[in-house]
Amino acid sequence: MQMKKIIKARDVMHTDHLELDGLATVAEALEAMKAADASVVIVRKRHQHDAYGILLLSDIAKKVLAKDRPSKRVNVYEIMSKPVISLDPDMDVRHCARMFDRFGLSSVPVIENGKVMGIVTYNELVFKGLCELID
Repeated sequence: MQMKKIIKARDVMHTDHLELDGLATVAEALEAMKAADASVVIVRKRHQHDAYGILLLSDIAKKVLAKDRPSKRVNVYEIMSKPVISLDPDMDVRHCARMFDRFGLSSVPVIENGKVMGIVTYNELVFKGLCELID
């Protein structure tokens, strides 16, 4: 019997992610996102018992730009999603892809021992995960 090759979330995640405080303004977040060439921001926990949040460019487009709100007057915490759905670093990329589909996700942090280790997007799933499974 042939074993299926297992590619884990930790094998495909990108580790260079951007983290900000929820009190940052959307204008500050956009500036940091441009500088880091990032399309997603992980919003830090405010205390030990808090949860991580996530801010996507689509959140900014839908909740700030489309509603003509001033980006310098809107805080990240007002438009982010929280708590964030996360991946276990040892989760098979096939299961990751199913989670993305089932919950309508596009970017998901990989969290281990309460710390964000990286982020997985469709790019990583397909270009790293699927390509490794094909090889």
